[in-house]
Amino acid sequence: MSVGTSVTLLAAATFVGTLGALIKYAGMTSLIAGYDPDRVTDEEGLADFVGMNALYVAGLTLAVAIVEYADPFGGTGSDVVWLVFVVGVFALAIRMIAGARRYEDGR
Repeated sequence: MSVGTSVTLLAAATFVGTLGALIKYAGMTSLIAGYDPDRVTDEEGLADFVGMNALYVAGLTLAVAIVEYADPFGGTGSDVVWLVFVVGVFALAIRMIAGARRYEDGR
């Protein structure tokens, strides 16, 4: 059980979740890296898409925090959990980058 790691992950999940909620529910698209209001054709759709994916990252981070704290594998499964976390975050980041393009015009 690593309390320090769990607390750090919980803080990261809270931060990313807050950003995701602000983007998705408050429409704060200016929080999106690389956001160019002149190129975006569907701001509401972009906010919904990126915000929801950020909430997925926050949920995945929270799940890892819980697993790290509970240590259900007795320390032997920690490497697998972190591998799944890294692959999941990269997959969601690629999904966000590629998917956000459909909300821009093709200039």
